Amino acid sequence: MSQQPADPTRRNLLKATAVITAAGGIGMRLGHGQGEEPASATDSAAGQKYQGVGAARSRGDGRLKIGGQATYAIEHQLDGVVYGVVIQSTIASGRITRMDADKARQAQGVLAVYTHQSGLKINKPTPIAKGGAAQSTYTPIQDDIIIHNGQNIGIVVAQTFEQATYAASLVEIDYEETPAIVFPDDARAMPKTLDPLNIDLGNARQAMDSAAVRIRGTYTTPREYNMPMEPHACMAQWQGEHLTVWEPSQWVAGAKTEIAQWMGMDKANVHIVSPYVGGGFGSKPVPYTHVALACAAARELNRPIKVSLTRPQIFTGLGGRPATSQTIEMGAGRDGKIVSILHDSFNETSLHDVHIESCNKVTALMYGIPNVRSRHRIVPINTVTPGWMRAPGENPSAFGLETAMDEMAYALDIDPLELRLRNWPDHDYKSNLPWSTHHLREAWLAGAKAFGWDKRTPAPRSMRDGHELIGWGLASGTYPVNRIPAEAKLILRQDGQLIVQSAGADIGTGTYTILAQAAAEVLQMPSEAIIVQLGDTRLPLAGVAGGSQLAGNLMGAVSKAANLMREKLITLAVEQLASPLHQMEKNHLTVADGEVRMAMRPGRGIALGKLLQLARMDSMEVMADTFKEGATAQEREAIVSTLGQSTHSVVPGVSAHSWSAQFVEVRVDEDFGTVRVKRMVAAMDSGRLYNPKLARSQWIGGMVMGLGQALLEEGVIDPRHGRVINNNLADYLVAINADVPEIITLDVGQPDYQATALGGKAVGELGIVGVAAAIGNAVYHATGKRVRDLPITLDKLI
Repeated sequence: MSQQPADPTRRNLLKATAVITAAGGIGMRLGHGQGEEPASATDSAAGQKYQGVGAARSRGDGRLKIGGQATYAIEHQLDGVVYGVVIQSTIASGRITRMDADKARQAQGVLAVYTHQSGLKINKPTPIAKGGAAQSTYTPIQDDIIIHNGQNIGIVVAQTFEQATYAASLVEIDYEETPAIVFPDDARAMPKTLDPLNIDLGNARQAMDSAAVRIRGTYTTPREYNMPMEPHACMAQWQGEHLTVWEPSQWVAGAKTEIAQWMGMDKANVHIVSPYVGGGFGSKPVPYTHVALACAAARELNRPIKVSLTRPQIFTGLGGRPATSQTIEMGAGRDGKIVSILHDSFNETSLHDVHIESCNKVTALMYGIPNVRSRHRIVPINTVTPGWMRAPGENPSAFGLETAMDEMAYALDIDPLELRLRNWPDHDYKSNLPWSTHHLREAWLAGAKAFGWDKRTPAPRSMRDGHELIGWGLASGTYPVNRIPAEAKLILRQDGQLIVQSAGADIGTGTYTILAQAAAEVLQMPSEAIIVQLGDTRLPLAGVAGGSQLAGNLMGAVSKAANLMREKLITLAVEQLASPLHQMEKNHLTVADGEVRMAMRPGRGIALGKLLQLARMDSMEVMADTFKEGATAQEREAIVSTLGQSTHSVVPGVSAHSWSAQFVEVRVDEDFGTVRVKRMVAAMDSGRLYNPKLARSQWIGGMVMGLGQALLEEGVIDPRHGRVINNNLADYLVAINADVPEIITLDVGQPDYQATALGGKAVGELGIVGVAAAIGNAVYHATGKRVRDLPITLDKLI
């Protein structure tokens, strides 16, 4: 276990210390930064020497990004490019009765205005739930029906962005408005139960009836929006029957599939380019309808088109986390053992698509509870189809469960940490499988020690500093290990340059860096000298950068490819007549420092470039994959092009999860009810850390998002027309530096080789899970007021 030191400036959130030298194309050479953090205990000496797996390297793309050298999707420049601006509806339900675009078409610079009257064909895509890649099946400008406010209903194309923006304001629209279902508690809403999400363990009702102590509460979360720094923007260009789309994508294989369906074309003719993504947090796994409009308009005009949603348009051009509600009844014995949970929950969704934010994801998983009954429903309303946002499902699920655990601790007069220890699960009660690795108890104990939990006085309002009430709270978190097979290619050039290729994305998490580290660990060359190329559908297959799975998926494929290359190089060295290693025993040789050499006599060897010259090879290419043996090319592409549940995503025979314990101190102004988070300590079990510095960055990023969720974030909806009122970053509040306190993270994990090939588990999603509950529990400890509906604002405390 290693503790990362707190930044004395208390703003240890944005580190840009990477030193990078640029490489050609979309590849980058990853530089070695200064001020590296301590390596993981699982690192090898070679890993540290070559900055391989386990080394705390700075992010390889950091310098490129802060220096403006990383080219994002809409920043690519093409000759003859024109600009599209999307038109959105201003009602939530009804139909368009008149859409007059004559004035817009006559405005300076305007090339075209496309509406439902234009006859521009866009096909309906297949949703993910049915084996496709579409989050939403809404197809724009195909009819006059309005199903939510801010619906994309047209596009204006002009020579400049400013001309297109002005012309869009000239389009006149009349509606026939019908009553909208704006909120899920509307009497006209029709909830739908999803039987596959039902949980029935033991006899929960009977066990509840006999429980000595029972608590019951309803826990709600509002709509929340991802709001990455980079807006949702794309560029589309047709060249004959071939379409290239520059799109910020967490999943280029899925984007290719959905765009091909929209356009009614062969997937082989679609090329997606996305080397850099300026943040996603779950909002960029699929292209949204502005991309469909861009592709259709570009084909019609035979011109490349750029389309960027404005910040207000992003709030309705795609969906964030839906509003959720869950009612939990929990029963326990006087000994502190939880005997039963009754759980009912729902999330809102759109009228035309099913989006599930399963509020029972962790309910039957986190603790050893033998009797659990849970039902989850969806409630269709007039809203854009919601989307994924960091730890979808696990996040609200943990808020409800972990708040209820705190309430039960007070009902039993047992310390909240002790209650959790008494209900530690020795296996997964939900699936009845053994854990692969499970260090939640270690996380609880390590976090409590670092936080000083033993100094807490249990009674609410018992700790203060002048006019500030002090509260300490804790919560647990978990996230599963997801897996999708992947491919990777390694190319060794005659000049000794190594290139790693994958279609996977780097959304700011460090994929460029860790893939170089994976190759460096095997081939024993400096990882900063390795070029990594990502984010292009012409590169080897990869699945989505989401669900905390891409690192594990790609690291296994790259490591496998590197081992194959190592074998090929050694074989080449002993087979070439002019090689100084000709006819040597292979097991006496190794690859290190850019040469094949004798393991025990490093002075005798041959440089890799010289070896390729002897073999008359310009380069050596090695492909490897983690697909089932015998899988065809068509089967492989199908697997990475959908997110549907399959055996590929399951770790066989065990339950594999990451685990966390979150500890928080808050200060609440007794007079004004303002809440400040003063300390955050988290102990994490994410298995082997491929890069401890990048893992910590992901952990604290999730924790900061959890802080914002607990105290600030809330989509405010106008009940009259379903409009998002606070659709900008001045009114939709997110955590900023001044809100963020000292953050300490602890690594309590051990390599889990049942979970992934290189032993890592989920990192990026884990950090947010449980944070809101820990803050809410701390607020109760400070004030004696239990807030069960997020965010926790001063009006709920005074």
